[in-house]
Amino acid sequence: MKKTALITGATSGIGRATAHEFAKQGIKLVLCGRRQQRLDSVQKALSRETDVHTLNFDVRDKNATFNAIGSLPDAFKNIDILINNAGNAHGLDPIETGSTDDWDAMIDINVKGLLYVSKVIIPSMTERKSGHIINIGSSAGKELYPKGNVYCASKHAVLAITEGMRIDLNPYGIKVSAINPGLVETEFSQVRFKGDSAANNVYKGYKPLQPEDIAEVIHFAISRPAHVNIADVLMFCTAQGSSTIVKKEN
Repeated sequence: MKKTALITGATSGIGRATAHEFAKQGIKLVLCGRRQQRLDSVQKALSRETDVHTLNFDVRDKNATFNAIGSLPDAFKNIDILINNAGNAHGLDPIETGSTDDWDAMIDINVKGLLYVSKVIIPSMTERKSGHIINIGSSAGKELYPKGNVYCASKHAVLAITEGMRIDLNPYGIKVSAINPGLVETEFSQVRFKGDSAANNVYKGYKPLQPEDIAEVIHFAISRPAHVNIADVLMFCTAQGSSTIVKKEN
């Protein structure tokens, strides 16, 4: 029987690349995002390969999250694979001048949003005693860097929640994994730099990870035999040695 995967943040970057990778494998998709137009275009592109259902909501909104996922038709109701990918970084300020709006956005999406989505989906997994949850963390969840403060804190929280899930869901045979990328070429920096032209320089002078690189590792994790759980992955591009060390060509 075909498996069903739910992917948050599916309209761009890692989420969209993962949707494409899963569609190639014939996995049924529930694609979630805030931009209906983009959801429609991804659905159109992938419907030739697999069954696709879209949900338009913001993970920050608890009621909207519960209502949207609760509205899934029977054919998509049983989620076998949950990819908690929705996330963001806002601003690059030191802690003393940080914006509380930026802090709220990062905690609400990266931490609370992940919890809200998981809260709706986990009960059916525990009932069936099967499932796989993959939380998209970050190298920022393993290593602090200057001006990373709250973003790094939110991604450290993702890792703590992932480990907590793995422990609590162990009796049910549910796999829980964290995939933690370093520098990936997505819209991420445009959001973080708030449209500032400095965002254009983030990926210059070296080859960063591509969303498809992450999607392939996610697919590797979900396609292991039943007795294998890829618990935690840290991914860098070759040019990246740590959060603060990147070898750039002049």
